[in-house]
Amino acid sequence: MSKRLPFAPLAAAIGLGFSLLAGSLVAPTVAHAEGEIRIAEQFGIVYLLLNVVRDQGLIEKYGKQEGLDIKVDWTQLSGGAAVNDALLSGSIDIAGAGVGPLLTIWDRTHGKQNVKAVASLGNFPYYLVSNNPKVKTIADFTEKDRIAVPAVGVSVQSRFLQYAAAKQWGDKEFNRLDKYTIAVPHPDATAALIAGGTELTGHFSNPPFQDQALQNPNVHVVLNSYDILGPNSPTVLFATEKFRNENPKTYKAFVEALSEAAQFAQNDKGAAADTYIRVTKARIDRAELLKIIDNPQFEFSVTPKNTYPLAEFLYRVGAIKNKPESWKDYFFQDAKPLQGS
Repeated sequence: MSKRLPFAPLAAAIGLGFSLLAGSLVAPTVAHAEGEIRIAEQFGIVYLLLNVVRDQGLIEKYGKQEGLDIKVDWTQLSGGAAVNDALLSGSIDIAGAGVGPLLTIWDRTHGKQNVKAVASLGNFPYYLVSNNPKVKTIADFTEKDRIAVPAVGVSVQSRFLQYAAAKQWGDKEFNRLDKYTIAVPHPDATAALIAGGTELTGHFSNPPFQDQALQNPNVHVVLNSYDILGPNSPTVLFATEKFRNENPKTYKAFVEALSEAAQFAQNDKGAAADTYIRVTKARIDRAELLKIIDNPQFEFSVTPKNTYPLAEFLYRVGAIKNKPESWKDYFFQDAKPLQGS
């Protein structure tokens, strides 16, 4: 079997300027009073609602309506496993990650911390892309290939791959391709795929990284998440029951901020693109970015869509022990209940 991708040297060689701002994860902290919220996001356009919230100070705005001066701390991580660990350690209050990590932590904390989702971040197709011309379908990956995902076995990309494998070979073979996956942040995986010359020949990505990779003629789409599950909400925000119960005003301000951000992003794609570039400092052409987010398959919305099929699948194959009866089991039901699926 070939050696693992030399991730650190590769990143240095390509000159990637991405850092994981994980300074707040040094040690668990005690629960705090109303008026503070610590949020962890990851990479990509799927987190644009959080970019809008941050850029426009929306949490602070709605906090003032509740009589609070809310202090907001932002952290950027890579991979659902790191995000879940941060949430359970008490280092963050709101976790941004895929439905896969949500279902894992919901199952793990069921009857204890009772972690549930607060809202969706929208509906977006995720692509599995490859620079190996021999790989036309997932059945074509071999031991010579490595597939980058944010977190092996836990990330929503890993779960999508397992779902596709189960459709291809049956439920007993759902984790057949896990041995080919490695954890690499999206920016670095994209750069490696474009540069070529390493064993990393696949990347289960998200926008805009999948679109940037596809600009290279050597890169092609192997699998579209919409093809296996239909339009769905792959990325969500979640929190512990304790934070929600002990900080009702702060929590409410956060939910209201998200709702306004979703309306803003959905109704003004140009301003949304400007916000993404301004907040993330992404090196991407504005026209290119606008073309990506103007995709009719994109929908910026806090309402979860079509998440339950993945939940049912994970229970069926034994990846989670508790079976949710519906999506409402792993989403908080607030004063303004979501009408999701």
